[in-house]
Amino acid sequence: MGAGKSAMRILLFANNWVGWQVARWLKDQGESIVALVLHPPTKRKFGEEIIECLGFPEAGVLDGSRLRHPEVVGMIRQSGPDIGISILFDYVLRADLVGLFPAGVINLHPAYLPYNRGQYPNVWSIIERTPAGVTVHYIDEGIDTGDIIARKQVSVEPVDTGETLYYKLERACVELFRETWPLILSGQVIRIQQEKKDGTYHCTRDTEKIDRIDLNRMYTARELIDIMRARTFLPHPGAYIMDQGRKIYLRLQLLDEEHLTKEKCDEVADNNHCRPCHRQ
Repeated sequence: MGAGKSAMRILLFANNWVGWQVARWLKDQGESIVALVLHPPTKRKFGEEIIECLGFPEAGVLDGSRLRHPEVVGMIRQSGPDIGISILFDYVLRADLVGLFPAGVINLHPAYLPYNRGQYPNVWSIIERTPAGVTVHYIDEGIDTGDIIARKQVSVEPVDTGETLYYKLERACVELFRETWPLILSGQVIRIQQEKKDGTYHCTRDTEKIDRIDLNRMYTARELIDIMRARTFLPHPGAYIMDQGRKIYLRLQLLDEEHLTKEKCDEVADNNHCRPCHRQ
């Protein structure tokens, strides 16, 4: 890698589509990415795309599941990074590892911190009606509890599902990182401390508490609709009911009036009988 415009040596912890887009953008900006850490091959998403766009040989990619191994820590230290960038990276970075980076490690999280720390922010913003958004923050000893650099809210529409909100958050992540990176390079970040007692946190298994819909329990209509739409995300199974020992999975389709009217008109057009569509 050639020297970047900022002379900031970057170690990138990356995964998923957002990780690919950020990696590609940094490369296009001429930034110096001196080391790359990915999930192990069986857990990677968009790993090949990230490797290809950065031009790293597969043998030079560090395994994120082995960050506690002394030889991996030694390779990170030897690469001489100034800053770490974590993009949808699922492995916790310990304090001693973060301490190897003079400018710290920043994380791009698809939630409007301090709300929805941890897993599945797209689900819990719908279930708990907490603000949805994206945040760039420093990594500290907690999970998504470090000082905030920048954040941006994303609207949750009545027709959003867990899937549609996820993709909205992905796009917002890339936009916020591009907007925030020049500020980080300038060294003029105003750090906003998070109050640890504020906000919300969820682990992966928390969805198990909402996925089974109990047919004998009382729900409000809003609660039931929110569970089903939050857990509608193909190909994931999502919410379900039990019937004679079988799981019956539920998915919800939500259409606003304008979309439904257009859909009806398109169907008529396909039959070569299109007439102007009017709301009843």
